[in-house]
Amino acid sequence: MSEAMLAVMALLFLVIGALYASVGHAGASGYLAVMALLNVPMSLMRPTALLVNVCVASIACVQFARAGHFRWRLFWPFAIAAVPAAFVGGMLSLPARSMQLLIGVVLALACLRMAWETFGGRFANRPTRPPTRPVAIGTGGVLGFVAGLTGTGGGIFLSPLMLVCRWADTKRTAATSALFILVNSVAGLGGVSLRGGLSAPHLALLACCAGAGGVIGAWWGSRRAAPRSLYAALACVLLLASAKLLLG
Repeated sequence: MSEAMLAVMALLFLVIGALYASVGHAGASGYLAVMALLNVPMSLMRPTALLVNVCVASIACVQFARAGHFRWRLFWPFAIAAVPAAFVGGMLSLPARSMQLLIGVVLALACLRMAWETFGGRFANRPTRPPTRPVAIGTGGVLGFVAGLTGTGGGIFLSPLMLVCRWADTKRTAATSALFILVNSVAGLGGVSLRGGLSAPHLALLACCAGAGGVIGAWWGSRRAAPRSLYAALACVLLLASAKLLLG
């Protein structure tokens, strides 16, 4: 990778880390999109996204918890099945083209989620009620497996589901998603490490840039309104990357 390309990737990781952390996410789908557009080898995409996820999600967890939005009783039913499922997903290794298609689908769904946030994702005044434990455990298990398999944290799917089903308000959803992403990313990395797949060049630089963005975004999102006006641009990036992967 040339120095110019690395500089562009680092800058984009910083911006993505800030934007995603503002809503309690770590940015894995955004990092995957950038790496897809810059032709990073498929074998490096999943470990890189997971490792950077851990850094940014940790920051988001601290900021949203300090702001008083985290509730353990809401979080643990999602996580109890998600963690082992993410570990199993991380252990699996699909053929390169199958992984390419799967990540392309994930990015397409993430694009829809970003568009939804831009044009209709406001639920502040709707009454909420936590899901039953069986529903939360089942949901967490499915999303955890997808998280480990694709190199995402699962939050990009958990948070819209929580909001649409009225399981929590926006701030508690963000706080729950942040820790959900963190534990799934750690578990997914554990599974990937068993296959010796943690080699990722320039990881320290990328993690530091994304982490710096995460500090800014998580502070802003935990205390103020998230910068929704930027979601439309991010949705376009995700759509381009998804199209590139799906069309080969």
